[in-house]
Amino acid sequence: MSTYSYSFAGTDTGNRHFFYRVIGYLLLSLSGAQLLTTIVSFSLADKAFWSFLLSACITAVAGSMLVMRSGGVVQLKKRYLFLLTTLCWLTICVFSALPLYLSIPGLSITDAWFETVSAITTTGSTVLSGLDIMPKGVLFWRALLQWIGGIGIIVMAIAILPALKIGGMKLFKTESSDISEKILPRSSSLSAYILLVYLSISVAAALSYAIGGMSWFDAITHAMTSAATGGFANYDASFGNFNDKPWLLWLASLWMTMAALPFVLFVGMAKGDKWALLRDPQVKAFLTVVLAVTLMLTLYQIQHHDRPWQDALTHTLFNVVSVITTCGYASEDYSAWGSMAIVLFFYLTFSGGCSGSTSGGLKIFRTQLAGYLLLKQLNLLIHPNAIWTQKYGSKKVDDALLGAVLAFAFVYFATIAILALVLSMFNLDFVTALTGAATAVSNVGPGLGDIIGPAGNFASLPDGAKWSLTLGMLLGRLEILTMLLLFTPMYWRY
Repeated sequence: MSTYSYSFAGTDTGNRHFFYRVIGYLLLSLSGAQLLTTIVSFSLADKAFWSFLLSACITAVAGSMLVMRSGGVVQLKKRYLFLLTTLCWLTICVFSALPLYLSIPGLSITDAWFETVSAITTTGSTVLSGLDIMPKGVLFWRALLQWIGGIGIIVMAIAILPALKIGGMKLFKTESSDISEKILPRSSSLSAYILLVYLSISVAAALSYAIGGMSWFDAITHAMTSAATGGFANYDASFGNFNDKPWLLWLASLWMTMAALPFVLFVGMAKGDKWALLRDPQVKAFLTVVLAVTLMLTLYQIQHHDRPWQDALTHTLFNVVSVITTCGYASEDYSAWGSMAIVLFFYLTFSGGCSGSTSGGLKIFRTQLAGYLLLKQLNLLIHPNAIWTQKYGSKKVDDALLGAVLAFAFVYFATIAILALVLSMFNLDFVTALTGAATAVSNVGPGLGDIIGPAGNFASLPDGAKWSLTLGMLLGRLEILTMLLLFTPMYWRY
Protein backbone atom coordinates (compact mmCIF):
# COMPACT_ATOMS: atom_id res chain seq x y z
CA MET A 1 0.00 0.00 0.00
CA SER A 2 1.57 3.27 -1.08
CA THR A 3 1.44 6.42 0.97
CA TYR A 4 2.05 10.01 0.02
CA SER A 5 3.10 12.97 2.08
CA TYR A 6 2.08 16.49 1.33
CA SER A 7 3.91 19.60 2.37
CA PHE A 8 4.00 23.28 1.61
CA ALA A 9 6.72 23.71 -1.02
CA GLY A 10 8.34 26.52 0.90
CA THR A 11 8.63 24.78 4.29
CA ASP A 12 12.21 23.72 3.57
CA THR A 13 14.19 26.37 5.46
CA GLY A 14 16.54 27.29 2.62
CA ASN A 15 13.78 27.59 0.02
CA ARG A 16 11.52 29.48 2.41
CA HIS A 17 14.28 32.00 3.12
CA PHE A 18 14.87 32.36 -0.61
CA PHE A 19 11.17 33.16 -1.03
CA TYR A 20 11.43 35.78 1.72
CA ARG A 21 14.43 37.43 0.09
CA VAL A 22 12.99 37.58 -3.43
CA ILE A 23 9.58 38.87 -2.34
CA GLY A 24 11.19 41.24 0.17
CA TYR A 25 13.40 42.86 -2.45
CA LEU A 26 10.42 43.08 -4.81
CA LEU A 27 8.47 44.98 -2.15
CA LEU A 28 11.41 47.31 -1.51
CA SER A 29 11.56 48.04 -5.24
CA LEU A 30 7.79 48.60 -5.27
CA SER A 31 8.10 51.04 -2.35
CA GLY A 32 10.60 52.96 -4.47
CA ALA A 33 8.02 53.17 -7.27
CA GLN A 34 5.43 54.40 -4.75
CA LEU A 35 7.89 57.00 -3.48
CA LEU A 36 8.48 58.17 -7.07
CA THR A 37 4.72 58.55 -7.50
CA THR A 38 4.65 60.50 -4.21
CA ILE A 39 7.16 62.95 -5.64
CA VAL A 40 5.22 63.28 -8.91
CA SER A 41 1.96 63.76 -7.03
CA PHE A 42 3.48 66.36 -4.69
CA SER A 43 5.08 68.28 -7.58
CA LEU A 44 1.67 68.45 -9.28
CA ALA A 45 0.02 69.69 -6.06
CA ASP A 46 -2.13 66.58 -5.62
CA LYS A 47 -3.42 65.94 -2.13
CA ALA A 48 -3.19 62.23 -2.96
CA PHE A 49 0.57 62.30 -2.34
CA TRP A 50 -0.07 61.45 1.33
CA SER A 51 -1.67 58.17 0.30
CA PHE A 52 1.32 57.22 -1.81
CA LEU A 53 3.76 58.21 0.93
CA LEU A 54 1.94 56.10 3.51
CA SER A 55 1.78 53.18 1.08
CA ALA A 56 5.51 53.48 0.38
CA CYS A 57 6.27 53.31 4.09
CA ILE A 58 4.03 50.27 4.66
CA THR A 59 5.48 48.46 1.65
CA ALA A 60 9.07 49.28 2.64
CA VAL A 61 8.53 48.00 6.19
CA ALA A 62 6.99 44.74 4.92
CA GLY A 63 9.82 44.26 2.42
CA SER A 64 12.51 44.96 5.03
CA MET A 65 11.01 42.47 7.46
CA LEU A 66 11.03 39.74 4.81
CA VAL A 67 14.62 40.50 3.78
CA MET A 68 15.77 40.38 7.41
CA ARG A 69 14.15 36.96 7.82
CA SER A 70 15.87 35.55 4.73
CA GLY A 71 18.98 33.45 4.96
CA GLY A 72 21.93 32.78 2.69
CA VAL A 73 22.02 31.93 -1.01
CA VAL A 74 20.43 28.60 -1.95
CA GLN A 75 19.79 26.71 -5.18
CA LEU A 76 16.05 26.85 -5.71
CA LYS A 77 14.51 23.74 -7.21
CA LYS A 78 12.79 24.30 -10.51
CA ARG A 79 9.42 23.04 -9.24
CA TYR A 80 9.36 25.84 -6.66
CA LEU A 81 9.51 28.48 -9.42
CA PHE A 82 5.80 27.92 -10.14
CA LEU A 83 4.95 28.89 -6.59
CA LEU A 84 7.49 31.71 -6.37
CA THR A 85 6.33 33.31 -9.62
CA THR A 86 2.69 33.24 -8.54
CA LEU A 87 3.45 34.57 -5.04
CA CYS A 88 5.50 37.45 -6.46
CA TRP A 89 2.66 38.62 -8.72
CA LEU A 90 0.03 38.27 -5.99
CA THR A 91 2.16 40.13 -3.43
CA ILE A 92 2.85 43.01 -5.80
CA CYS A 93 -0.87 43.28 -6.58
CA VAL A 94 -1.82 43.42 -2.88
CA PHE A 95 0.62 46.20 -1.98
CA SER A 96 0.03 48.09 -5.24
CA ALA A 97 -3.68 48.33 -4.44
CA LEU A 98 -2.99 50.30 -1.24
CA PRO A 99 -2.44 53.73 -2.88
CA LEU A 100 -5.58 53.44 -5.00
CA TYR A 101 -7.72 52.42 -2.03
CA LEU A 102 -6.34 55.25 0.12
CA SER A 103 -6.36 58.02 -2.49
CA ILE A 104 -9.71 57.57 -4.29
CA PRO A 105 -12.70 58.41 -2.05
CA GLY A 106 -15.39 55.75 -2.02
CA LEU A 107 -13.33 53.17 -3.90
CA SER A 108 -14.10 49.71 -2.55
CA ILE A 109 -11.50 47.05 -1.83
CA THR A 110 -12.91 45.03 -4.73
CA ASP A 111 -12.50 47.91 -7.20
CA ALA A 112 -9.02 48.76 -5.92
CA TRP A 113 -8.00 45.12 -6.35
CA PHE A 114 -9.58 44.91 -9.83
CA GLU A 115 -7.87 48.09 -11.05
CA THR A 116 -4.52 46.99 -9.66
CA VAL A 117 -4.60 43.46 -11.08
CA SER A 118 -5.71 44.89 -14.43
CA ALA A 119 -2.74 47.26 -14.32
CA ILE A 120 -0.05 44.78 -13.25
CA THR A 121 -1.20 42.17 -15.76
CA THR A 122 -1.37 44.94 -18.43
CA THR A 123 -4.98 43.96 -19.15
CA GLY A 124 -6.26 47.54 -19.20
CA SER A 125 -9.84 46.90 -18.05
CA THR A 126 -10.95 49.66 -15.70
CA VAL A 127 -13.65 50.34 -13.13
CA LEU A 128 -12.77 54.03 -12.84
CA SER A 129 -14.64 56.88 -14.49
CA GLY A 130 -14.00 60.59 -14.41
CA LEU A 131 -10.40 60.02 -15.46
CA ASP A 132 -10.28 63.49 -17.02
CA ILE A 133 -10.42 65.04 -13.53
CA MET A 134 -8.68 62.25 -11.62
CA PRO A 135 -5.66 63.27 -9.48
CA LYS A 136 -2.52 63.15 -11.61
CA GLY A 137 -0.78 60.98 -9.03
CA VAL A 138 -3.40 58.26 -9.49
CA LEU A 139 -3.08 58.42 -13.28
CA PHE A 140 0.70 58.22 -13.04
CA TRP A 141 0.50 55.24 -10.66
CA ARG A 142 -1.81 53.33 -12.99
CA ALA A 143 0.57 53.90 -15.89
CA LEU A 144 3.64 53.04 -13.83
CA LEU A 145 2.06 49.78 -12.65
CA GLN A 146 1.44 48.77 -16.25
CA TRP A 147 5.01 49.68 -17.18
CA ILE A 148 6.35 47.57 -14.29
CA GLY A 149 4.06 44.70 -15.27
CA GLY A 150 5.28 44.92 -18.86
CA ILE A 151 8.95 44.40 -18.05
CA GLY A 152 8.01 41.68 -15.57
CA ILE A 153 6.12 39.85 -18.30
CA ILE A 154 9.06 39.96 -20.69
CA VAL A 155 11.58 38.67 -18.15
CA MET A 156 9.17 35.92 -17.10
CA ALA A 157 8.52 34.90 -20.71
CA ILE A 158 12.21 34.81 -21.64
CA ALA A 159 13.92 33.59 -18.48
CA ILE A 160 11.39 31.49 -16.55
CA LEU A 161 8.59 30.01 -18.68
CA PRO A 162 10.86 28.28 -21.25
CA ALA A 163 12.73 26.52 -18.42
CA LEU A 164 9.39 25.36 -17.00
CA LYS A 165 8.28 24.12 -20.44
CA ILE A 166 5.02 26.09 -20.28
CA GLY A 167 2.85 25.52 -23.34
CA GLY A 168 5.60 25.32 -25.93
CA MET A 169 7.60 28.26 -24.56
CA LYS A 170 10.68 25.99 -24.53
CA LEU A 171 10.88 26.68 -28.26
CA PHE A 172 12.15 30.16 -27.35
CA LYS A 173 14.66 28.96 -24.74
CA THR A 174 17.89 30.95 -24.93
CA GLU A 175 21.26 30.18 -23.42
CA SER A 176 20.19 32.43 -20.56
CA SER A 177 16.87 30.77 -19.94
CA ASP A 178 17.84 27.65 -18.06
CA ILE A 179 17.56 28.46 -14.39
CA SER A 180 17.05 24.92 -13.16
CA GLU A 181 20.60 24.85 -11.79
CA LYS A 182 21.56 28.50 -11.44
CA ILE A 183 19.33 31.42 -10.57
CA LEU A 184 20.13 34.39 -12.79
CA PRO A 185 23.91 34.57 -13.12
CA ARG A 186 23.79 34.37 -16.91
CA SER A 187 20.21 35.52 -17.48
CA SER A 188 20.98 38.79 -15.69
CA SER A 189 22.95 40.01 -18.72
CA LEU A 190 20.07 39.21 -21.06
CA SER A 191 17.64 40.91 -18.69
CA ALA A 192 19.81 44.04 -18.76
CA TYR A 193 19.67 44.12 -22.56
CA ILE A 194 15.91 43.55 -22.50
CA LEU A 195 15.45 46.39 -20.02
CA LEU A 196 17.51 48.68 -22.27
CA VAL A 197 15.27 47.84 -25.24
CA TYR A 198 12.17 48.42 -23.12
CA LEU A 199 13.48 51.77 -21.90
CA SER A 200 14.39 52.80 -25.45
CA ILE A 201 10.88 52.09 -26.75
CA SER A 202 9.34 53.91 -23.77
CA VAL A 203 11.54 57.01 -24.15
CA ALA A 204 11.11 57.13 -27.92
CA ALA A 205 7.34 56.84 -27.54
CA ALA A 206 7.24 59.62 -24.94
CA LEU A 207 9.31 61.97 -27.10
CA SER A 208 7.20 61.28 -30.20
CA TYR A 209 3.95 61.81 -28.29
CA ALA A 210 5.22 65.10 -26.84
CA ILE A 211 6.38 66.32 -30.25
CA GLY A 212 3.01 65.21 -31.66
CA GLY A 213 1.08 67.51 -29.35
CA MET A 214 0.52 65.71 -26.04
CA SER A 215 1.41 67.40 -22.77
CA TRP A 216 4.54 65.98 -21.20
CA PHE A 217 2.49 64.25 -18.50
CA ASP A 218 0.22 62.60 -21.07
CA ALA A 219 3.20 61.73 -23.26
CA ILE A 220 5.07 59.96 -20.44
CA THR A 221 2.09 58.06 -19.05
CA HIS A 222 0.80 56.98 -22.46
CA ALA A 223 4.32 55.97 -23.49
CA MET A 224 4.51 53.69 -20.45
CA THR A 225 1.17 52.05 -21.22
CA SER A 226 1.97 51.77 -24.94
CA ALA A 227 5.32 50.05 -24.31
CA ALA A 228 3.63 47.71 -21.83
CA THR A 229 0.70 47.14 -24.24
CA GLY A 230 -1.43 47.90 -21.19
CA GLY A 231 -3.89 50.41 -22.56
CA PHE A 232 -4.63 52.59 -19.53
CA ALA A 233 -5.32 56.13 -20.75
CA ASN A 234 -5.78 59.38 -18.84
CA TYR A 235 -9.24 60.07 -20.28
CA ASP A 236 -12.62 58.38 -20.27
CA ALA A 237 -12.53 58.52 -24.07
CA SER A 238 -9.29 56.50 -23.99
CA PHE A 239 -7.05 57.40 -26.93
CA GLY A 240 -10.09 58.89 -28.63
CA ASN A 241 -9.29 62.05 -26.69
CA PHE A 242 -6.59 62.66 -29.31
CA ASN A 243 -8.70 62.03 -32.40
CA ASP A 244 -8.14 65.65 -33.46
CA LYS A 245 -4.46 64.70 -33.89
CA PRO A 246 -4.62 61.57 -36.09
CA TRP A 247 -0.83 61.37 -36.31
CA LEU A 248 -0.80 60.40 -32.63
CA LEU A 249 -2.88 57.33 -33.50
CA TRP A 250 -0.30 56.35 -36.11
CA LEU A 251 2.52 56.83 -33.61
CA ALA A 252 0.69 54.76 -31.02
CA SER A 253 0.12 52.02 -33.61
CA LEU A 254 3.87 51.96 -34.25
CA TRP A 255 4.87 51.68 -30.60
CA MET A 256 2.23 49.08 -29.78
CA THR A 257 3.49 46.99 -32.71
CA MET A 258 7.10 47.35 -31.56
CA ALA A 259 6.15 46.25 -28.05
CA ALA A 260 4.37 43.16 -29.42
CA LEU A 261 7.50 41.86 -31.18
CA PRO A 262 10.08 39.55 -29.52
CA PHE A 263 12.47 41.71 -27.51
CA VAL A 264 15.32 39.21 -27.85
CA LEU A 265 15.28 39.90 -31.59
CA PHE A 266 15.89 43.60 -30.92
CA VAL A 267 18.87 42.56 -28.82
CA GLY A 268 20.07 40.39 -31.71
CA MET A 269 19.72 43.30 -34.12
CA ALA A 270 21.72 45.54 -31.77
CA LYS A 271 24.47 42.90 -31.75
CA GLY A 272 24.74 42.88 -35.55
CA ASP A 273 22.01 40.56 -36.85
CA LYS A 274 20.17 43.22 -38.85
CA TRP A 275 17.56 40.88 -40.34
CA ALA A 276 16.62 39.03 -37.15
CA LEU A 277 13.07 40.40 -37.12
CA LEU A 278 12.31 39.77 -40.77
CA ARG A 279 13.51 36.15 -40.59
CA ASP A 280 11.38 35.25 -37.58
CA PRO A 281 8.29 33.22 -38.60
CA GLN A 282 6.02 34.56 -35.86
CA VAL A 283 6.92 38.18 -36.68
CA LYS A 284 6.05 37.63 -40.33
CA ALA A 285 2.77 35.95 -39.39
CA PHE A 286 1.89 38.68 -36.89
CA LEU A 287 2.48 41.52 -39.35
CA THR A 288 0.60 39.64 -42.07
CA VAL A 289 -2.48 39.28 -39.84
CA VAL A 290 -2.37 42.96 -38.88
CA LEU A 291 -2.13 44.12 -42.49
CA ALA A 292 -4.79 41.69 -43.76
CA VAL A 293 -7.39 42.54 -41.10
CA THR A 294 -6.67 46.27 -41.40
CA LEU A 295 -7.19 46.13 -45.17
CA MET A 296 -10.43 44.13 -44.83
CA LEU A 297 -11.97 46.45 -42.24
CA THR A 298 -10.84 49.61 -44.01
CA LEU A 299 -12.51 48.52 -47.24
CA TYR A 300 -15.56 47.39 -45.26
CA GLN A 301 -15.97 50.83 -43.69
CA ILE A 302 -15.45 52.64 -46.96
CA GLN A 303 -18.06 50.48 -48.69
CA HIS A 304 -20.69 50.22 -45.94
CA HIS A 305 -20.24 53.50 -44.05
CA ASP A 306 -19.08 55.78 -46.87
CA ARG A 307 -16.13 56.83 -44.70
CA PRO A 308 -13.14 58.75 -46.12
CA TRP A 309 -10.33 56.27 -46.69
CA GLN A 310 -7.75 58.22 -44.67
CA ASP A 311 -10.03 58.32 -41.63
CA ALA A 312 -11.07 54.68 -42.06
CA LEU A 313 -7.47 53.51 -42.38
CA THR A 314 -6.26 55.50 -39.38
CA HIS A 315 -8.89 54.25 -36.95
CA THR A 316 -8.92 50.71 -38.33
CA LEU A 317 -5.16 50.28 -38.05
CA PHE A 318 -5.08 51.79 -34.56
CA ASN A 319 -7.86 49.63 -33.14
CA VAL A 320 -6.72 46.44 -34.87
CA VAL A 321 -3.19 46.88 -33.51
CA SER A 322 -4.56 47.80 -30.08
CA VAL A 323 -6.63 44.61 -29.84
CA ILE A 324 -4.20 42.12 -31.38
CA THR A 325 -1.35 43.40 -29.20
CA THR A 326 -3.76 43.18 -26.21
CA CYS A 327 -3.09 46.85 -25.46
CA GLY A 328 -6.75 47.81 -25.23
CA TYR A 329 -6.72 51.45 -26.27
CA ALA A 330 -9.77 52.57 -28.24
CA SER A 331 -10.11 55.57 -30.52
CA GLU A 332 -13.84 54.99 -30.98
CA ASP A 333 -16.51 52.36 -30.44
CA TYR A 334 -15.45 49.84 -33.08
CA SER A 335 -18.35 47.54 -32.13
CA ALA A 336 -20.55 50.03 -34.00
CA TRP A 337 -18.72 49.36 -37.28
CA GLY A 338 -20.89 46.36 -38.11
CA SER A 339 -21.13 42.60 -37.70
CA MET A 340 -17.97 41.82 -39.64
CA ALA A 341 -15.95 44.14 -37.40
CA ILE A 342 -17.40 42.58 -34.24
CA VAL A 343 -16.49 39.06 -35.38
CA LEU A 344 -12.97 40.02 -36.47
CA PHE A 345 -12.23 41.89 -33.25
CA PHE A 346 -13.52 38.90 -31.28
CA TYR A 347 -11.06 36.68 -33.16
CA LEU A 348 -8.22 39.14 -32.57
CA THR A 349 -8.92 39.03 -28.83
CA PHE A 350 -7.52 35.50 -28.73
CA SER A 351 -4.59 36.04 -31.07
CA GLY A 352 -2.10 38.10 -29.11
CA GLY A 353 1.33 39.19 -30.27
CA CYS A 354 4.67 37.40 -30.32
CA SER A 355 6.37 35.38 -27.63
CA GLY A 356 8.86 37.36 -25.54
CA SER A 357 6.90 40.61 -25.89
CA THR A 358 4.63 42.52 -23.52
CA SER A 359 1.46 41.36 -25.28
CA GLY A 360 -0.88 38.68 -23.97
CA GLY A 361 -3.25 36.30 -25.71
CA LEU A 362 -2.63 32.82 -27.09
CA LYS A 363 0.46 34.07 -28.98
CA ILE A 364 0.98 33.79 -32.72
CA PHE A 365 3.52 30.96 -32.55
CA ARG A 366 1.03 28.56 -30.91
CA THR A 367 -1.46 29.12 -33.72
CA GLN A 368 1.30 28.46 -36.24
CA LEU A 369 2.40 25.25 -34.53
CA ALA A 370 -1.20 24.03 -34.36
CA GLY A 371 -1.41 24.64 -38.11
CA TYR A 372 1.81 22.68 -38.67
CA LEU A 373 0.35 19.76 -36.70
CA LEU A 374 -2.78 19.83 -38.84
CA LEU A 375 -0.68 19.70 -42.02
CA LYS A 376 1.31 16.83 -40.59
CA GLN A 377 -1.83 14.83 -39.83
CA LEU A 378 -3.23 15.49 -43.32
CA ASN A 379 0.01 14.32 -44.92
CA LEU A 380 0.10 11.21 -42.75
CA LEU A 381 -3.42 10.33 -43.93
CA ILE A 382 -2.10 10.23 -47.48
CA HIS A 383 1.37 8.85 -46.69
CA PRO A 384 1.04 6.93 -43.40
CA ASN A 385 4.63 5.61 -43.51
CA ALA A 386 6.24 8.94 -44.28
CA ILE A 387 8.70 10.52 -41.84
CA TRP A 388 7.59 14.08 -41.26
CA THR A 389 10.20 16.48 -39.87
CA GLN A 390 8.74 19.85 -38.89
CA LYS A 391 10.78 22.98 -38.29
CA TYR A 392 9.79 26.32 -36.84
CA GLY A 393 12.26 28.77 -38.29
CA SER A 394 15.62 27.07 -37.80
CA LYS A 395 14.52 24.90 -34.86
CA LYS A 396 13.21 21.37 -35.07
CA VAL A 397 9.75 20.85 -33.62
CA ASP A 398 9.15 17.43 -32.10
CA ASP A 399 5.85 15.77 -31.23
CA ALA A 400 6.32 16.50 -27.51
CA LEU A 401 6.45 20.23 -28.21
CA LEU A 402 3.41 20.10 -30.46
CA GLY A 403 1.59 18.16 -27.78
CA ALA A 404 2.46 20.83 -25.21
CA VAL A 405 1.06 23.51 -27.50
CA LEU A 406 -2.20 21.62 -28.04
CA ALA A 407 -2.53 20.96 -24.32
CA PHE A 408 -2.00 24.63 -23.58
CA ALA A 409 -4.53 25.69 -26.23
CA PHE A 410 -7.10 23.28 -24.75
CA VAL A 411 -6.56 24.63 -21.23
CA TYR A 412 -6.62 28.21 -22.54
CA PHE A 413 -10.02 27.91 -24.20
CA ALA A 414 -11.37 25.71 -21.39
CA THR A 415 -10.42 28.44 -18.90
CA ILE A 416 -12.31 31.04 -20.95
CA ALA A 417 -15.33 28.74 -21.21
CA ILE A 418 -15.41 28.05 -17.46
CA LEU A 419 -14.90 31.72 -16.59
CA ALA A 420 -17.71 32.71 -18.97
CA LEU A 421 -19.98 30.19 -17.24
CA VAL A 422 -19.06 31.64 -13.84
CA LEU A 423 -19.78 35.17 -15.06
CA SER A 424 -23.17 34.09 -16.38
CA MET A 425 -24.05 33.04 -12.81
CA PHE A 426 -23.98 36.76 -11.93
CA ASN A 427 -26.77 37.40 -14.49
CA LEU A 428 -24.46 38.87 -17.12
CA ASP A 429 -25.71 38.57 -20.67
CA PHE A 430 -24.05 36.16 -23.11
CA VAL A 431 -21.91 38.76 -24.93
CA THR A 432 -20.68 40.37 -21.70
CA ALA A 433 -19.91 37.01 -20.06
CA LEU A 434 -18.12 35.50 -23.06
CA THR A 435 -16.13 38.54 -24.16
CA GLY A 436 -15.41 39.49 -20.55
CA ALA A 437 -13.87 36.06 -19.96
CA ALA A 438 -11.94 36.23 -23.23
CA THR A 439 -10.59 39.71 -22.61
CA ALA A 440 -9.55 38.81 -19.05
CA VAL A 441 -7.65 35.63 -19.92
CA SER A 442 -6.16 37.25 -23.04
CA ASN A 443 -5.32 40.44 -21.10
CA VAL A 444 -6.87 42.65 -23.78
CA GLY A 445 -8.93 45.22 -21.84
CA PRO A 446 -12.31 46.10 -23.35
CA GLY A 447 -14.78 43.41 -24.32
CA LEU A 448 -17.81 43.76 -26.57
CA GLY A 449 -21.35 44.93 -25.92
CA ASP A 450 -22.89 47.95 -24.25
CA ILE A 451 -21.53 47.27 -20.75
CA ILE A 452 -17.82 46.37 -21.14
CA GLY A 453 -17.31 47.37 -24.77
CA PRO A 454 -14.92 50.10 -25.95
CA ALA A 455 -17.45 52.77 -24.89
CA GLY A 456 -18.09 51.30 -21.42
CA ASN A 457 -16.16 49.95 -18.43
CA PHE A 458 -16.37 47.25 -15.76
CA ALA A 459 -17.64 49.41 -12.87
CA SER A 460 -21.24 48.17 -13.00
CA LEU A 461 -20.38 44.47 -12.76
CA PRO A 462 -21.16 42.65 -9.49
CA ASP A 463 -18.25 42.25 -7.06
CA GLY A 464 -18.24 38.49 -7.57
CA ALA A 465 -17.81 38.96 -11.32
CA LYS A 466 -14.91 41.38 -10.74
CA TRP A 467 -13.08 38.93 -8.47
CA SER A 468 -13.63 36.18 -11.03
CA LEU A 469 -12.24 38.39 -13.80
CA THR A 470 -9.13 39.23 -11.78
CA LEU A 471 -8.46 35.52 -11.40
CA GLY A 472 -8.79 35.21 -15.17
CA MET A 473 -6.35 38.09 -15.67
CA LEU A 474 -3.74 36.47 -13.43
CA LEU A 475 -4.20 33.07 -15.02
CA GLY A 476 -3.81 34.54 -18.50
CA ARG A 477 -0.77 36.62 -17.64
CA LEU A 478 1.01 33.69 -15.94
CA GLU A 479 0.30 31.43 -18.95
CA ILE A 480 -2.44 29.57 -17.00
CA LEU A 481 -0.41 26.44 -16.24
CA THR A 482 1.89 28.28 -13.84
CA MET A 483 -1.01 28.93 -11.46
CA LEU A 484 -3.16 25.96 -12.40
CA LEU A 485 -0.47 23.49 -11.33
CA LEU A 486 -0.63 24.88 -7.79
CA PHE A 487 -4.21 23.63 -7.49
CA THR A 488 -3.26 20.02 -8.23
CA PRO A 489 -2.40 17.49 -5.46
CA MET A 490 0.59 16.19 -7.45
CA TYR A 491 2.42 19.51 -7.05
CA TRP A 492 2.38 19.24 -3.26
CA ARG A 493 3.17 15.53 -3.23
CA TYR A 494 6.64 14.35 -2.29
